[in-house]
Amino acid sequence: MEVRIQQIEALIGQILADEPTYFLVSVKIKPTNNIKVFFDGDEGISIEKCVKFNRALYKMIEEKAWYPEGDFSLEISSPGIDEPLILQRQYFRNVGRDLEIIFTDGSTKIGTLMAVTAEDILIQTTEGKGKKAVTQQLLVPFNNIKTTTVQIKF
Repeated sequence: MEVRIQQIEALIGQILADEPTYFLVSVKIKPTNNIKVFFDGDEGISIEKCVKFNRALYKMIEEKAWYPEGDFSLEISSPGIDEPLILQRQYFRNVGRDLEIIFTDGSTKIGTLMAVTAEDILIQTTEGKGKKAVTQQLLVPFNNIKTTTVQIKF
């Protein structure tokens, strides 16, 4: 299964060669040969672009004849807002948004993403309410992060 994922990622690399503002987030293959591919873009990704990528990748997989008699399905989408951020490139898109970070030690912190560098992120947190509220900034190295999800406010 891992080899097949790598082969599909190589095909995706060919598709994205002319599309530098888009990037692969992940590829998953279920035992039923259902291939799920998650793309994102520096400015988001449209349904039309997902359809274009789907058609191109489907054709390439069929031409490789990896699945007898076309015994596979392909789904391409952007990761949902509830999906954790995986790539550093995704963090850049979310500067200014509230994040929930689960650290490698199991602790959590919610804060506003202020900046992203190659090694870490800067979040701003507020503890307490009203006049007793204390705002502080926290530098979080990527290697201390287990998962990060964007928090939606209504």
